[in-house]
Amino acid sequence: MTKVAIVEDNATLRQYLAALIGGNPGCTCVCACASAEEALVEIPRNRPDVVLMDIHLPGESGIACTARLRQKIPNLQVIMLTVYKDINTIFQALKAGACGYVLKRADEKEILDAISEVRAGGAPMTSEIARMVVRSFAEPPAAPLAGTAQLSAREMEILALLSEGLSNKEIGARLQISFATVRTHLMHIYDKLHVRCRTEAAARYLRSNPGTP
Repeated sequence: MTKVAIVEDNATLRQYLAALIGGNPGCTCVCACASAEEALVEIPRNRPDVVLMDIHLPGESGIACTARLRQKIPNLQVIMLTVYKDINTIFQALKAGACGYVLKRADEKEILDAISEVRAGGAPMTSEIARMVVRSFAEPPAAPLAGTAQLSAREMEILALLSEGLSNKEIGARLQISFATVRTHLMHIYDKLHVRCRTEAAARYLRSNPGTP
């Protein structure tokens, strides 16, 4: 019997997924959480085999939650179930420890097949996502991250956490600095790297640090 946990803030979708899992022979839904904070309590308590994880959650993101859960339960298998399909978000999720990435518009069979595949040692991805990943590896390698020599040690720390998908609030909590201080550091990072936003900064960092854990 495969034990499955759900982390999804939309109540209707959460109930639908719980019913889908519960109605599938060989699977049981052990908990359905509405936030990362709830998941960090309930999932270690219920010890599921597989987690269906939303990315956009109130408070801590699904990516950050995945990383923290994998630290607590190293053999936990997390499938991101989300509407996001940009390559940087995909890489952030995979680097956080996710072993599959399925779009929410996938049909019931695709979701259930993803659970079976990950339990068999696979890495399920919606075909559209798989093509994006393959294309990204076919692109020429990016030039070294220009401007990093000008970044302070603290700015490099913040840039690395930003690339993991953490919000300003989460970065501040991790480094024990204020929200305003994080924002000031980010403005300096954008200026030094000649980028306009956190997405561009994270993309530059991830492409220049492909082996970063």
